[in-house]
Amino acid sequence: MRSGLKGSRCAPQGQLLRDRSTSPRMTADCVMREFLEFIIRQLAEFPDEAIISEIPSGRAVTFRLQLRQSDVGRIIGRNGQTIQAIRALLSSSASRHNQRATLEIIE
Repeated sequence: MRSGLKGSRCAPQGQLLRDRSTSPRMTADCVMREFLEFIIRQLAEFPDEAIISEIPSGRAVTFRLQLRQSDVGRIIGRNGQTIQAIRALLSSSASRHNQRATLEIIE
């Protein structure tokens, strides 16, 4: 699944956890995707040009983040501290849903 930051394919905010018709897997992926979209919007200078690709694999999901070259440094941060914090929070969110999540940055 691939989408930019302009719109998410997940349910509108507030309906994610209440809607029982969607599977728990879909809900967990949507929560993690919305978290990433929020973080990227706050940190990137050009958030509308960012693309998040989602690659599910069993109980794991890999998010690939494609950014403008000038935004890559902002997301990685000094000595990689920012991306390390984002990955730690993403991993924590995934573990709450009994899943694994990884984040890759593609230039």
